[in-house]
Amino acid sequence: MKDSPIMCTFMIVDATFNVVNLLFNHALVFDNLIMTGKNALNAGLLLATLASGAAFLSASPDAPAASVKALSAAAMLSGLLGAHLTASIGGADMPVVITLLNSYSGYALAAEGFTLNNDLLTTVGALIGSSGAILSYIMCKAMNRSLANVILGGYGNSKPHVSAAPFSLTQNVNNGSDGSSDGFLPRIHKEIDPEGAASLLLEAKSVVIVPGFGMAVANAQHIVALLVKELQKAGVKVRFGIHPVAGRMPGQMNVLLAEAGVPYDIVYEMEEINPELQHTDVALVIGANDTVNSAALEDPSSVIAGMPVIEVWNAKTVIFMKRSMGVGYAGADNPVFYKPCTSMLLGDAKQKSEALLSAIKQAMSIKS
Repeated sequence: MKDSPIMCTFMIVDATFNVVNLLFNHALVFDNLIMTGKNALNAGLLLATLASGAAFLSASPDAPAASVKALSAAAMLSGLLGAHLTASIGGADMPVVITLLNSYSGYALAAEGFTLNNDLLTTVGALIGSSGAILSYIMCKAMNRSLANVILGGYGNSKPHVSAAPFSLTQNVNNGSDGSSDGFLPRIHKEIDPEGAASLLLEAKSVVIVPGFGMAVANAQHIVALLVKELQKAGVKVRFGIHPVAGRMPGQMNVLLAEAGVPYDIVYEMEEINPELQHTDVALVIGANDTVNSAALEDPSSVIAGMPVIEVWNAKTVIFMKRSMGVGYAGADNPVFYKPCTSMLLGDAKQKSEALLSAIKQAMSIKS
């Protein structure tokens, strides 16, 4: 019974983590909770939970009511702690939260094994807990972050970050002979329609598709798979580039593509696809933003500085398929939107993918 507070704490924290994470994943909650002194609140909830656990352990066997109250208080405080911790984490960090949940469930199972004196539960719980912790470390390393930075306050916890020049959303305009600045003009992006994008894709010899959470939300993976088949029929070499933290959970893009019937041998990890982008005619980005943001490598002042990204801007042409020109979950502007080689195909990923597929089929029928 002495392990009951530990088991209860991890189980309740894990449960509330999952509930809040579910709300994020189903787009029922879009913004993370921003509160002044949130870390102090988390520390207070943790101390109160520990105090309730201590009260449970020190309660007299002759006073079961006190034990129940202490354990109930620990459960309630653990629930609040789990919900508040997860709600304060930005959407870009959800992959790390998922792996952390796996770890917590293992710790709860190990504590239950100690409580029931069951070696099997303890062993399995230890394996789950350690594997979740290792995966959390790997995910944090892929984002160039520390676990403490993710849990205590990471991306998306501040106002959108405007990168420093020359990567800002405005460019300096000099009209004077002395080089003085007369003001700023907004950096202009270039848009393209599905027919124009279809033409670029069919003229290309090699295409790399980089999916992101926008594709998952729009449930566009099946249309994208059909798009790949049509391009392959036209003799275009098509590959996918997957970022380790693309989507809201580890491996989400791989699962979605496998579900849609995309051959695994054309799906490449970030480290494998980056060297190939220099020899790629078209990079098609579907619903991704932070994972293809050049500011991570080019702007030391960016909130995502140092984060490994897929370097789509090295391709001859880049087509972004996304809902709007807005920033990603990290709140960082993406300079790739404004590069001369980039065209924006704005709108819902599924609708635009369908329009693009239709345009490709029409263009191929005309050629034949």
